[in-house]
Amino acid sequence: MPARGIDRRVFLTGCLALAGCGVAPDASAVLSSGGAIAARAAKIDALAGRIIALRADVDPVEAQEVARIAVEEPLHWAQLWQVTDPPLIHNIKVNSGRRPRGLCKDWADDLEARMRAENFQTLSWHRAIANHDNMRIEHSTLIVSALGEDMYDGIVLDPWRQGGGRLFFESVLADAKYRWTPRQEVFAWKRARLARR
Repeated sequence: MPARGIDRRVFLTGCLALAGCGVAPDASAVLSSGGAIAARAAKIDALAGRIIALRADVDPVEAQEVARIAVEEPLHWAQLWQVTDPPLIHNIKVNSGRRPRGLCKDWADDLEARMRAENFQTLSWHRAIANHDNMRIEHSTLIVSALGEDMYDGIVLDPWRQGGGRLFFESVLADAKYRWTPRQEVFAWKRARLARR
């Protein structure tokens, strides 16, 4: 609900500017169109290639399955969660009870649970948070790395950022939009800040 005295159109325009992207396409259209299917297959192959390149002992079959899950599953979640708006607008709807899920944490939680259920043997999973120490909106994600490697050697898997469950992926250190911090460090920082109050 917009603050008192603020025109609804001005409020929504501001939210769209903060979201930094247009309206997300309907997930069913993304899932059903021929061009989108080919684009999705190309994205899966591109991500699988990036995962395989993490280290020589990464299993290519595991990399391909991780890529398939990371690209396809969030599109189904977008339908279930009724994601029809840019990310920050959808956040407002979740926080006001008008949508069931779809905060960045929801995407990261569900993607992590799905990946861990597969029991991959050559890959590790990391949770990270950006913007925990500044005025921008805090953001959560899942990161995949080769087994036993540091999260900073991994790849960000972010289905929230582009809206509609469309996966964004990039190496952690090359992610120009966010500076990622391990989630356990963020939690420790928050506990210490609370203790000082």
